[in-house]
Amino acid sequence: MKQYIVDAFTDKIFCGNQAAVCVMDSWISDPLMQNIAKENNFSETAFAVKEADLYHLRWFTPAAEIDFCGHATLGTSFVLFNFYEKDADKITFKTQVGTLTVEKQGDLYRMDFPAYRLKKIEVTDKMEEALGVRPLEAYIDRDLLLVLKSADEVRNLSPSQNKLKELEGLCIVVTAPSDSPEYDSVSRVFCPELGLMEDPVTGSSHCMIAPYWCDRLGKEKLVCYQASERSGVLYAEQKGGRIIISGKAVLFSEAEIFIGK
Repeated sequence: MKQYIVDAFTDKIFCGNQAAVCVMDSWISDPLMQNIAKENNFSETAFAVKEADLYHLRWFTPAAEIDFCGHATLGTSFVLFNFYEKDADKITFKTQVGTLTVEKQGDLYRMDFPAYRLKKIEVTDKMEEALGVRPLEAYIDRDLLLVLKSADEVRNLSPSQNKLKELEGLCIVVTAPSDSPEYDSVSRVFCPELGLMEDPVTGSSHCMIAPYWCDRLGKEKLVCYQASERSGVLYAEQKGGRIIISGKAVLFSEAEIFIGK
């Protein structure tokens, strides 16, 4: 079976977030998809099957299937536009979170995602113990968003994985205003519940980061920097209850994987 590895939210290999992408004629079994994701050991492996005029898209971490993944959607879009749908300018995906559309504009892939709702909650001692610094604000939806004072605090975090697991949220997202004129926000994302201490670049979490900073900065469009070791840049635009997340991607490998008969 053909498998591609794409570095998402970057234009350089060895940066951004890696996603393995398998485009199939028909579905293989869920246990087999899980084993492929486990063997790849990337944060996510994406599986896509064409159904009429759209693609059914699913995402697996090494531990489990998840309902939404931004960077693997970008990786899948890159593969489809460049290898399967070369004349298309838009691709529609059927997913567990609904219909997602992606448009190619030059070297950017514009992904139309649902915005998360920001429910403000109390900052707790547990949050401070997990991070090593006390957040200024906290919000919850699928993820837990913790706002810090400065970009330096975000970059220098060395959180406790065990204590992060005690917090609410699928992922723990920390963010602060950027200290560089190139960007509006800086963030890092930790996902111990998914078996990931830190996710390199996280499109889905920017469906929470972007509404927060659009509101605070009075902007409709943002340039967001994720300050992981691999790092990445995301372009976010708020449109009603949707967030347009745009990014670049680059192909690292194209190979055959042997999954047995």
